[in-house]
Amino acid sequence: MRSIITFLALLMEAATVLSAPGKGIKAGPDGKYTIAAPGIKAQFIPYGATLTNLFVKDKNGKDIDVVLGYDDVDYYPKDPGHPVYNAIPGRYANRIGKGKYTIDGEEYHTELNDGDNTLHSGTNNWSFRFWNVTEHTPTSITFAISDASNSSLGMLGRVDSSVTYSVSKNTWHIKMNAVSPERKTPVLLTQHTYFNLDAYKNPATDKIWDHTLYMPYSARYLEADQGALPTGKILTAARGSINDFASAANLALGHARDQPGFSGNCGANGACEGYNGYWLIENKPSRDAVVVSLASPFSGVKADLRTDQPGVVLYSCNWMDGSAQLKSTQKLAVNGTAVPRTAGRSSCVAIEAQDYPDGINHPEWGRVDKQILGPGQKYNWESSWTFGLV
Repeated sequence: MRSIITFLALLMEAATVLSAPGKGIKAGPDGKYTIAAPGIKAQFIPYGATLTNLFVKDKNGKDIDVVLGYDDVDYYPKDPGHPVYNAIPGRYANRIGKGKYTIDGEEYHTELNDGDNTLHSGTNNWSFRFWNVTEHTPTSITFAISDASNSSLGMLGRVDSSVTYSVSKNTWHIKMNAVSPERKTPVLLTQHTYFNLDAYKNPATDKIWDHTLYMPYSARYLEADQGALPTGKILTAARGSINDFASAANLALGHARDQPGFSGNCGANGACEGYNGYWLIENKPSRDAVVVSLASPFSGVKADLRTDQPGVVLYSCNWMDGSAQLKSTQKLAVNGTAVPRTAGRSSCVAIEAQDYPDGINHPEWGRVDKQILGPGQKYNWESSWTFGLV
């Protein structure tokens, strides 16, 4: 009984730690923290260190909001679907196969919250936590979290982490770091950003399939099972195949929609259409090379990703069921009247720079040492999105 009470106390501590902003740092009247630079404005909340709005210029010079989210900041922790809108899941993002991993010969078990697997470290992961705002300037904001041992089941040892978001001309920068001062533990982070570069204002469609996607250094990808868990095999996408976004620029995200297999390409025994997988980034010519280009012919907006991570997850929002209202910034005007819309199936794409999913269980990939953090080590993650016109 005493051990149960102790564990519950740790959960309460983890849920409440670092929930208040630093001294003298205040949000705006809408509860959001705003940073801005020429051509870009971003807004954030402490819950999940979440990006709520990202305004960039479209081809007509208008500011459009190109990420998903809610108007009401108080709804983020209440949303039963919890899609991890533009938040930081941790301490280990993506899946852990069968909810177990091994460090130095000892096996640990994690919460099974995604079928037979663990997703984003379970249902008390960092995207469910209120982070502390430690610094806020007109062009940057820093959030921090201290994650107590076992606050996510099976994740032992305290982890201290921070993320700094900043903006410069047309560019959103993200830097994360983490330390584990007590013991070795899995750490794999990402910014779980959901895009619709039409800002849901295209009267012809709310789908993402007309967007173009180019990943010139990502011909290879991880094979996944029906639960979106990597099998261990690394495959190469043939030119023009469903998973090919490397062979040519300006391929539509839905270029393979008529191909057999597209409707079940991301598993769930055929119920998941499109994408929910991991592409390797290999042989890029420089640290600053653009590794992903997403663009909208409708709005004219192009988003270029640079990252120090070895790959990206693409998720084309198959499980969006149309129940989530879009923000007021994303209503479609018909005959001068704003028409509310919802986030429907395949109406967005999440692009998540990160290390190999479930890499702690696949030593053949050579990523285990990159995903286990211990005393004396520091975890670093850096990416940026630059916005322009096609």
